Amino acid sequence: MSAPTDSGVAVRSEVAVRGVAIDPPSTTVDLGSTIPLRRPGGAGPSDDGHVLVDGLKTTIPINPASPFRLRDGRLVRTGPDGGVTDLGVAVDTVARPAFYDLTTADGVRYEQIARLHGDDVLATTVVQTCVRYGEDDRCRFCAIEQSLRSGATTAVKTPAQLAEVAEAAVRLDGVRQMVMTTGTSNGRDRGARHLARCTAAVREAVPGLPIQVQCEPPAPDDLAALAALKDAGADAIGIHVESLDDAVRRRWMPGKASVPLEQYWAAWRESVRLFGRNAVSTYLIVGLGEDPDELVAGATELIEAGVYPFVVPYRPIPGTLAFADGDPAPDPALLADVTARVAAALRAAGMRGADQAAGCAACGACSALSAAGG
Repeated sequence: MSAPTDSGVAVRSEVAVRGVAIDPPSTTVDLGSTIPLRRPGGAGPSDDGHVLVDGLKTTIPINPASPFRLRDGRLVRTGPDGGVTDLGVAVDTVARPAFYDLTTADGVRYEQIARLHGDDVLATTVVQTCVRYGEDDRCRFCAIEQSLRSGATTAVKTPAQLAEVAEAAVRLDGVRQMVMTTGTSNGRDRGARHLARCTAAVREAVPGLPIQVQCEPPAPDDLAALAALKDAGADAIGIHVESLDDAVRRRWMPGKASVPLEQYWAAWRESVRLFGRNAVSTYLIVGLGEDPDELVAGATELIEAGVYPFVVPYRPIPGTLAFADGDPAPDPALLADVTARVAAALRAAGMRGADQAAGCAACGACSALSAAGG
C-alpha cells in the first residue's frame, strides 16, 4: 500500500461525513454511478452504501445533498455552477451477492440472517434486540431494533442458520471473514455465550473462515464468557465503548454508561490475554462532543494496552434518537485530524487493521484509518 497522504485522508474523511448523492435512474451514466450493495439501519453507527475506494473497503452514506457523486468509476465533486471535478479516486461498486437469493428450509431469506459488508465480509447481529433499547437507555446513534421492525432481519439467528449462510457465502461469493455482534441481553455474560454457540457452529461448517465476535463486557464475575468465545473458535473480539469520556457516555449511551469504564478495561485486558495484541478492538466515535485531544490520548492508551481503537464518525441515521434531535455529523476536518493522529500512533506501535484476522478494523470500511495507514 502507498504511503498515506493528508489530502487522501481529508477526502476520505469528507466523503465519510458528507456521503455521496445517487443520480436518479434517468440520468445514471453507468453502473459505476449507482451503489448496488446497501446496508440501511442496523446496530452500528453507519448507514451506508458499500464500495471500494482505491481498492479499500469503504462505506459511504447516501446523501442527496452531497456534492460528491460517482461517475464512470470515479469520485467527483459537483460545484455550485454545475462543474464537475475528478478527485483522482477510483471507486468500484460491489455487486449483490448470490447468497442473498437463497432461503433456509424454514423459509427465512439468507439476507435476513447475514449481510455482505465490503466485498468479502459476512456480518450479522445474532440477537437483534437489546435490553438497553428503552427510550431512557438507548444509545442515541443506534437503530438495532429499527431494522427488525422493518422486516429486514430476524430477532434471533440460530447457530445452524448462521453456519448454513456462512458456508454458502464462502462458496458462492468468496467471503473471507465474518463478524458477529449481538444486542445486549439480561444475562451476566451480556449475550457472549450465544455468540460462542454461533461461532462454534460456523467454525464447524467453514473451518478456515476467520471470525470476529462483538459484545459488551461481561459482568466482572463472568469474564470466563470471553474464554468461551475464544474456545469456540473466535479469532478476534470487539468490545465497543464508543467514548472514554463519562459525560459523553451519559448523554449518548445512558444504558451502557451504567457499566463503569474499569469494567471495559478489565474485559479488554482479559481479551488481550486470550486473543493477543491487535486482536481486540473498540469503536471510538468522533462527533459526540468529546475533546479531540482527549480522544486521541485515550486511543493511545488503548493502543499501549494492545487494543485497536477503531475511529469512526458519528453519522445521523434515520430511526435513531440523535437523528430525530438533529444532531449533526462532525466537521470533516476534525475527523481527518483525529484519524491521522490515531493512525500515526497505530503505526508507531506496529498495529494495523489489515493485520487482523477478522473484524471491523480488518475490514476498515467504516473508518478512514486504513487510508491513513492505521
